[in-house]
Amino acid sequence: MAATDSISIFAEGTFEEQILELVNYLARALPEEGRPAYIQPFQESLATPEGQKPLDEDEERRRQIFGTVLPEVKGLGDGSEKDIEGFFNLLFSHFLVLYPLDEPSTHSQLTTLLNTISASPDHTPVKYRILSNLFNALPRRSGLRLPIYQTLLELASVNDDIDVLGLSQSEVDKWLSEWEITPEEKSSFIKLIVGAYKKAEQPVASYQYQLSYVRSLPPSSPEAQSAAIDAVASALRLHNNFDFDPLFRLDAVVAAKDHELFALLQIFLNDGLAQYQQWASSHSDALSKYELDSSQLERKIRLLTLASLGFQNVGRDIPYSVIALALQVEPSQVESWVIDVIRAGLVSGKLSQTAQTLHVNRAAARAFEREQWELLEKRLQAWKTGLASVLETVSASRKKVGPSAAAAAPPEAVANGAAAPTGIETPAAAAQAAVA
Repeated sequence: MAATDSISIFAEGTFEEQILELVNYLARALPEEGRPAYIQPFQESLATPEGQKPLDEDEERRRQIFGTVLPEVKGLGDGSEKDIEGFFNLLFSHFLVLYPLDEPSTHSQLTTLLNTISASPDHTPVKYRILSNLFNALPRRSGLRLPIYQTLLELASVNDDIDVLGLSQSEVDKWLSEWEITPEEKSSFIKLIVGAYKKAEQPVASYQYQLSYVRSLPPSSPEAQSAAIDAVASALRLHNNFDFDPLFRLDAVVAAKDHELFALLQIFLNDGLAQYQQWASSHSDALSKYELDSSQLERKIRLLTLASLGFQNVGRDIPYSVIALALQVEPSQVESWVIDVIRAGLVSGKLSQTAQTLHVNRAAARAFEREQWELLEKRLQAWKTGLASVLETVSASRKKVGPSAAAAAPPEAVANGAAAPTGIETPAAAAQAAVA
């Protein structure tokens, strides 16, 4: 591991001076009369007998002396937040220099130190800074970064401070690609993040990490099967999640095809209200088991049904009566459902109360498979044909008016002669539009 990957913590003074600085800070917790006796053994260990190598040339002796100081750290100590942070920065600087980072004993000592910091009462803000300083002082590839951030995450979760960490999925992915840890440790770390966001009542963030957690597991393992079903249930529970296609791209989800929730997931990807009602009538126990709200699911399947209807009729008018039939609602309720689906970002269009129609400008596809690609191809072909016709008309007009008039025509006139096809979305755009 290259030392240049890390952020160094610098300290002034000789090794002897720095050790005594640490010891004097630890002695603050003792009665004043007992401090000299506490400090004396450390002073004696720092003295170099005649004929022995100086401390700055004897790394093993420095390690032994520091090894007697480390067990004395039993809390944050008695000082201001500035004092506490300074003490631990100095402690970490020696820890990282004197102990090989890839040895199990170093991991064990670090774990003890992290538990001590985490368990100490009060001073939560300085704990975040202490742990962050240590995290950033380590080489980027060091596996020791994992237990440090785990401690940070647990501390933030206990104190309902998860947003203080400013965690992002891209950052987590980068860390996991850099850290020299096992696949099992990677999965456990993501699972910890899932739980932290769930505890913080941030279900959207928790769900996104759930998908990462499922991807991190061997698809055929029991853990992956359980995690896949949990992810499906979370996706169905999310009030404004209408994009179920990513779940079908997970091998562990596909492997759970015999599970009752997989059948429900297929309905939300491809089918409509009638199929949902049929499933719900025979799986009422599953709704309660997975904490699924039937009325909320009905709302979602109606909106998805309307989105599919809109996707099939981009650029055309859909009568209220057709919408009412598809959604199994009264015609008088159509407008409120259309407004709801527009707010969800699934459809863009214009209502006509006079004509009792919805003109669809754009609609999101629930999935982009062969059928959607064929429909997209037809629309592009129609636009291409229309553009060719416009260009032919412009060319014929130019011939009639003569070269001078054609030259005077603004170049953008040709471009504006044909509008780009409306309502066409690439898979990426469709996926983005499908999430409210």
